[in-house]
Formats: sequence, C-alpha cells, structure tokens
Amino acid sequence: MTEDELERCIALYRKMVWSAALCYVKNPADADDVVQDVFLKLYTYGGRFDNDEHIKAWLLKCAVNRSKNILRSHWYRFSQPLEAADNKEYFDDKDSGVIELPELFKKISPKNRIALYLHYIEGYSVEETARLLNISKSAAGVRLMRGRKQLEKLIADERGNGNELQKDC
Repeated sequence: MTEDELERCIALYRKMVWSAALCYVKNPADADDVVQDVFLKLYTYGGRFDNDEHIKAWLLKCAVNRSKNILRSHWYRFSQPLEAADNKEYFDDKDSGVIELPELFKKISPKNRIALYLHYIEGYSVEETARLLNISKSAAGVRLMRGRKQLEKLIADERGNGNELQKDC
C-alpha cells in the first residue's frame, strides 16, 4: 500500500475505526492507540483488497480484534484510570434533565455495544454485522435485541422512573 492510499484510507475510515474501538475500550486514549495500530497494520499488510467496502470491513475486524487484545492484556486489567484518584472532584449535573447517550452507551456490555454500533451507526445489516463479529445471524440479532433493552433500561433509570420507556413518543 502506498502512502497516498494510506492517507486516503485514514481520511475515510479513521472516525469509524476510532468509534468501533471506543465501543470496546471505553477510553479515548486507548481508542487512539487502536487506530494507530490498525492503520500501521494496514500499511504493512501485503494482501490485496477488492474494493473500498473490503478495506472498511478489514479495518473494522482489525479494530475489534485489537480492542479485544487490549482488554485481555495484564496491564489493562490491573491498572486504574487517572479519574480514580481520590482527590478528583466530580460535578454532578443530574438536575439538567439532559441524558448523555454516549455515556449510557459505554455502560452497555461490550458484545452488545459493538453490535449496536455496527448495525445502527455504521449501517451494516444484521447479516453483515454477524459476519464482522464471527457470529451467527441469530446471535447478532440477539445481541442487538439485548443491547436495545440495556439501553432502554439505562435511559429509564437515568430519567428516574425505573420503568420501561413510554411508547407514545
């Protein structure tokens, strides 16, 4: 792959790779590391790609695998983020009534979160999502259903009613 082709791919797919990585690692700095690793791997990759959709799927697959490797690493499992420091001040803005969806999205289990991201954000069909995650179509559907239910419950809890969302919206 030439440098020009790499720059084109970075311009087209950087945000997508970063978002997919963030679904897993929940930390922007770690997602940045995944992006860097994935595009370095693309640059050194010796194989051929049929088209841009093939590159996109390959990049997503690499991002998911690299994110999983980070989550399994000893360092990641036994370190604590800087925000866990005792002298950190937190400001709670629960009275504003605004629900921060990206924060709630981080609370969904990683398996369901990546399925939701691929399907609803990246626009992949259930079949394509299943293929990208190396799972069956029915398993992808279950993950999407469970992810939607988790998100619905989180939103209801955030609003303070604890019940299911009202369906009249």
